[in-house]
Amino acid sequence: MTGMHSFDRRSKRLSWKILSYALWRMRRNPDLDHSESEATLRARVGETITEDGIGGNKALQLWTDVLAKACISVDHDRFLAYVPGAPTEAAGMFDVAASAANIYGGSWQEGAGAVFAENEALRWVASIASLPDTAGGVFVSGGTAGNLSALIAARWEWRYRAKGAMDTTRGLIIASRTAHSSIGQAARVMDCDVALVDVDARGRMNAAETIATYEGLSEFNKSRVFAFVATAGTTNAGIVDDLKGIGEYADAIDIWFHVDGAYGGAALCAPTRRHLFDGIETADSFIVDPHKWLFAPFDSCALVYKDPRIARAAHTQHAEYLDALHTKNDWNPSDYAHHLSRRPRGLPFWFSLATHGTRAYSDAVERTLRVTEAGAEIITEAAHTELILEPELSVLLFRRIGWTPEQYQQWSDRVLQEGLAFVVPTSWNGETCLRLCIVNPETSPHDISLIVESLQ
Repeated sequence: MTGMHSFDRRSKRLSWKILSYALWRMRRNPDLDHSESEATLRARVGETITEDGIGGNKALQLWTDVLAKACISVDHDRFLAYVPGAPTEAAGMFDVAASAANIYGGSWQEGAGAVFAENEALRWVASIASLPDTAGGVFVSGGTAGNLSALIAARWEWRYRAKGAMDTTRGLIIASRTAHSSIGQAARVMDCDVALVDVDARGRMNAAETIATYEGLSEFNKSRVFAFVATAGTTNAGIVDDLKGIGEYADAIDIWFHVDGAYGGAALCAPTRRHLFDGIETADSFIVDPHKWLFAPFDSCALVYKDPRIARAAHTQHAEYLDALHTKNDWNPSDYAHHLSRRPRGLPFWFSLATHGTRAYSDAVERTLRVTEAGAEIITEAAHTELILEPELSVLLFRRIGWTPEQYQQWSDRVLQEGLAFVVPTSWNGETCLRLCIVNPETSPHDISLIVESLQ
């Protein structure tokens, strides 16, 4: 009996301290910070896992004073590398609440309220993509998991329709050369092949090249194709593929059409960019990551299927101890992706949407787009920088005239160490250049000016 409450004896005061830290962190303008070597961190914190424990106060102090400062602040207004994230306070704090409640989000039986709320958020995502009211899906950890799960469903349907003829045949995916790396990763996991479609000068996959790639296959290889994958906002350049043309062709030849909108799909809610996504309504599956441009905390990817019954058939796990979950026609999130146990990772996004309303989301996305446009002007007007592509969404690709790859990296390291910005080099057609990804509504044209000035 003596050990029954050993975890909880002094937890109330510690809980308030942790909650206070969470509130402080959510409400402050964070320092950018930077990573440290393992040796440096070991020297500063010592051994943290001991037989008797170091105590909550000590652990929290080590986190706030040392370890947290070795994590780059993704929500900083000049964190513009990769794809940043800037959750609303409502989303961040509700993530704390959902974690504290330890809700299981894998089944309706155990988490009906949470699943209902997640499905409300998924319904909005489906609606901005003009998918039918019957569309639905699940929140998974990120775009990699979403793309993999969608393609598993696509392959299942291909084999199901073949009535066993393709059960031992290696499948084939058609995707763009600028598709996200997770498409190739999904193919490796699934032991499939990928036929890559050439892109235009802006990196866009269009219908003509897609059709040519498919028609250029042998009849046997055509029979192996189970999915076309297009991108609604490429990660490196923010370009939307020809969704309408590709989707109509995929529909005409009855092949699954998947749209990866992990980064760019958020712009569906921006009236000034909605036309770029014409044709997305033909998608059989679609993903968008709220933890990127829809102001939710990590980790959250909305995976939506036009016909969720296919995904359910592909993904439902069967075991004796799970039989009780399938006696009714309940909506079990574990049935719609390659997972079983899951936290209700869509709840923070739902809470923020419910709190602020969808108009606030549209306004926030539009604000980042206006900042991107202003940033393009700043880059163009500076004598030492040159815009590579006119932005379509919220990515700016540009060069510092005359620099070598080494100079780009040295500059990137320096401005991070100084706390000015986090921007890393990328490449475009083999040339090293810079990329700014603007998804934080707090990022301003002044922030872009500071970065451009630092390149002189």
